[in-house]
Amino acid sequence: MDTRLLRTFVTLARAGSFTAAARALHLAQSTVTVHIRTLERELGTPLFDRLPSGTVPTRAGQRLLEEAEEVLDAVARLRATASAGQRDADGGTVEGQVAVGAGDSLCSSRLPAVIASLRHAHPRLDVHLHAVSTDSAVDGLRTGRLDIALLLEPEVGESDLLARRIADEPLAYVAAPGHALAGRAADWDALARESFFVHEEGCSYSDRLVRTLLSLPGAAPRITRFGSIDAARSCVAAGLGLTLLPQVTVEHHLHEGRLTVVDGPEAQPVPVQLVRHRRRWFAPGAQIVAEELTRAFAAA
Repeated sequence: MDTRLLRTFVTLARAGSFTAAARALHLAQSTVTVHIRTLERELGTPLFDRLPSGTVPTRAGQRLLEEAEEVLDAVARLRATASAGQRDADGGTVEGQVAVGAGDSLCSSRLPAVIASLRHAHPRLDVHLHAVSTDSAVDGLRTGRLDIALLLEPEVGESDLLARRIADEPLAYVAAPGHALAGRAADWDALARESFFVHEEGCSYSDRLVRTLLSLPGAAPRITRFGSIDAARSCVAAGLGLTLLPQVTVEHHLHEGRLTVVDGPEAQPVPVQLVRHRRRWFAPGAQIVAEELTRAFAAA
């Protein structure tokens, strides 16, 4: 059986639509359709129900899913075993591809230096960095698009994922230097009357801030959410309001005087969770990347 068909099947089962699966696999949607029809013909049973709301595995498809993932993992192990022999012949050089997913703040601040260090130490190891939301990261780990994810979350409760807390990111309230609260102490009552430009829904520290602001008696904050931290930061630097962001993402702007700290209520540092799939095989290259990420965040 062609393992490409199984890869397409697993991706479609996790993605929930032919369009999303095609995008994840970098294939034409018609190719995904051909793969699934071919697999269904080989197995002699429908694997998906095509519904207006999306694509749902049939009972046969549900039974096949875990088995298919195990087959794909076995194939990955075989390839790694074969390449290990080549690595021994080459003096132990590690090679392969590792896909890492992380939020916008980590992608733009912490991770470039880590990727550069890995490229220097392991030139034949290709690390691909993807800026993703928490939901997309979880989906990527489940479909196999990602090998590792870094999540800014207090905890990761999904039973099929393994998470390890490797660091904490301090948060900071910031505003433009000319803002009325710049350099001043501000309690919740003061913040509840301000305009906030924060990261998109699903960002744990932004969601917590918005919930707190909206729960205050008589609160009337103006909340604008962006998918890009840079967009939120730029609006604040233009004097339009405040934001709460990981300190590392605003250090450069603070140093240049484009932003200044607002002494707001205590914001607990947000944990950095290193996450991988519980059942999926963790390749040697992915282990090296995870170790370097752990070391780099501990040093930071």
